[in-house]
Amino acid sequence: MAKHGLGRGLGALFGDIDLNEDAAEEQNIAKEIPIADIHPNENQPRKKFDDAAMLELANSIRLHGVISPVILVKRGADDYMLIAGERRWRAAKKAGLTTMPAIVRDYTDQQIKEISLIENLQREDLNPIEVATAVKQLMDEYSYTQEQVADRIGKSRPAVANLLRLLTLSPAVIDLVATGKLTEGHARCLVAIHDPDKQLEIAKKAMNDKLTVRDFEKLVKRLTTPPADKPKPPAQSIELKDMVERMQRVFSTKVSVYGNDRKGRIYIDYFSTDDLNRLHDLLEVLEHYKQEHEANS
Repeated sequence: MAKHGLGRGLGALFGDIDLNEDAAEEQNIAKEIPIADIHPNENQPRKKFDDAAMLELANSIRLHGVISPVILVKRGADDYMLIAGERRWRAAKKAGLTTMPAIVRDYTDQQIKEISLIENLQREDLNPIEVATAVKQLMDEYSYTQEQVADRIGKSRPAVANLLRLLTLSPAVIDLVATGKLTEGHARCLVAIHDPDKQLEIAKKAMNDKLTVRDFEKLVKRLTTPPADKPKPPAQSIELKDMVERMQRVFSTKVSVYGNDRKGRIYIDYFSTDDLNRLHDLLEVLEHYKQEHEANS
């Protein structure tokens, strides 16, 4: 009994089945299977197929045929379920083919689900929400850790974590990402905002203003960072407060002190030219008093 390990990702799963040589050879031979006997897998993570891309593929198949066989499992007489290659199957039907090349494999239900998910995850044209949903399904159904999923689909653990964060966004924002109106990079910035309405409001701003991911990240950070607390003024002694009150009585105006007994500033307010002239007269009186005091010292 030989186990064929083909490395990470889908290849590793294809190698999880033990086959004798005859069975292995039989399960690697492509056969022409009637297209009407093939049915899609309900666990297929891809929910949307691009019409233009599908038409292009159908035209190519009409000219050149199906080059790469699809992978099937047999469910009963004249009944096959797709494991990998639904786009090719749909395009072959659109191209008018009645049969297509397929490799029929013998997989358990768990292997069928996992292979279908991983085969699609390794495609480049899934939108980020479809990928995130499939990753979560792998983790939920098979109790995989993020590290295990990352290894099976050929991504880093941080990349898997970032994908899963997208699913915490509001349904409205998730739809924007799924339809390609908002990029994955912009969407990841919104994870820091917990209010669904605020998420959507800021997402629309990113789209309308055509903000780069970096500029959008700065905007979100600015909106989510609480304002810094204003420094408290230094404590003032009773004596300093008493002096301020005396100055206000003498100058007959508002006097403010910023600081403490050791260091600070004194502000004397005036509200008219008369106020300023009165303060000037008081200053002259103080200067005269100082000069007399110095002369008598």
